[in-house]
Amino acid sequence: AACREGGGAMAAGSERPGPAALAMLGTALGAPSCPHGPALLFVKTSQGKEEGRRFYACSACRDRKDCNFFQWEDEKVSETRLAAREEYNRNHQPSFTHRQNVDRYKNFVLLPLAKRRFCQECQQLLLPAEWEEHSDHQFLCDITTAQLKSPSQLLYPLENKKTNAQYLFADRSCQFLLNLLINLGFRRVLSVGTPRLHEMIQSKASQEEDFSVRSLLLDIDFRYSQFYTEDEFCHYNMFNHHFFGGEAARETCRKFLYEENGERVIMVTDPPFGGLVEALASSFKKLMAMWRETEKEGHDNKEMPMFWIFPYFFESRILDFFPSFSMMDYQVDYDNHALYKHGKTGRRQSPVRIFTNLTPSMIVLPEEEGYRFCTVCQRYVSSGNQHCEICNSCTSKDGRRWKHCVLCKKCVKPSWFHCSNCNCCTLQKHSCEKADLGCFVCGKAGHKRSACPSLSHT
Repeated sequence: AACREGGGAMAAGSERPGPAALAMLGTALGAPSCPHGPALLFVKTSQGKEEGRRFYACSACRDRKDCNFFQWEDEKVSETRLAAREEYNRNHQPSFTHRQNVDRYKNFVLLPLAKRRFCQECQQLLLPAEWEEHSDHQFLCDITTAQLKSPSQLLYPLENKKTNAQYLFADRSCQFLLNLLINLGFRRVLSVGTPRLHEMIQSKASQEEDFSVRSLLLDIDFRYSQFYTEDEFCHYNMFNHHFFGGEAARETCRKFLYEENGERVIMVTDPPFGGLVEALASSFKKLMAMWRETEKEGHDNKEMPMFWIFPYFFESRILDFFPSFSMMDYQVDYDNHALYKHGKTGRRQSPVRIFTNLTPSMIVLPEEEGYRFCTVCQRYVSSGNQHCEICNSCTSKDGRRWKHCVLCKKCVKPSWFHCSNCNCCTLQKHSCEKADLGCFVCGKAGHKRSACPSLSHT
């Protein structure tokens, strides 16, 4: 996830960067924009060199086919090209504004059931006057109130893994998360890219008078604006902290965080697994900073409570940016993902976990699903995660029982064996790495490209 290939339309004669190690430098003042908001600044690095040429690329799309924006940082862009870019960005905005969609929804719910149609091709609620222009499209008819309250099941999931993969929580995981949040005393949930959790909260709030939890959904999928008001949904890009609704949407988020002086609010986020961890962490820190601006004393040195739902193999990257976080053993599963399902065994188990800055002992996991409390680690772990006396920790990451390697001085996966050539544990059938293979960025031995001091310095 640390590597990214720049893409985009460029002026004639410009040189594209070839496949190489790329590092993200973040957002920059005055950065050019594409339809997904301000572009991110990257640098291409070649082996043995500290830094290459810098360029801007789309923050949300890692594939040129999805968004071909590209611009060298030192490139002079003509007025003609700037005008063409602005027009392109305007033409790639949604057909309706959020306010128009809210008004359309009010008219839609007043229609009798027989006149409620949803265009599957345009992914749009249709009013009777619009039927004719969609006459050759596939419809869903007789849209019920229950369907309107569950838009994530009405809309097609966007399944581009690198851009905005919508793998939606299974009911089991969604219900567990909501129960956990209620038991921990949270009353407001900033749902960043978690539409199914948001709609479960919204649905319960509309059905149960004593249900006191509220949610604000921040998501890049503008289709949700058809079903939620401006106080319930903000069109948001979590890769560059961009509110498409401008200052009004930012203020909506700020007010939501400020209620009760910032108390009893938690951020829950489920980003696309192909996204850049650096970009995500930068945006989440900005949301935390927004929360810290509340009038509550003592927030300056605290972090807003957070659940970051992500695969366990990103643990070291997440801890680089949030050292206070720890990983829970709970396996999050998804409805529309072939592999990320609960109940599978061995390597087929879901690798998705909850990373949080809350005290681990507070996160109670269901014993009926095979979790137990480790009194030494003071946290709930999966039944197969046995405490290692040497590491003094429950070391398994994937639900299987891991074994301790004396030579590596740590626990490793049960299928791994110590290779004397590589001087580490790895799969039995593997190609031994050359001992003199250096870092791709600086050429020095002893570390990988992702941990290169040169990149950290940059």
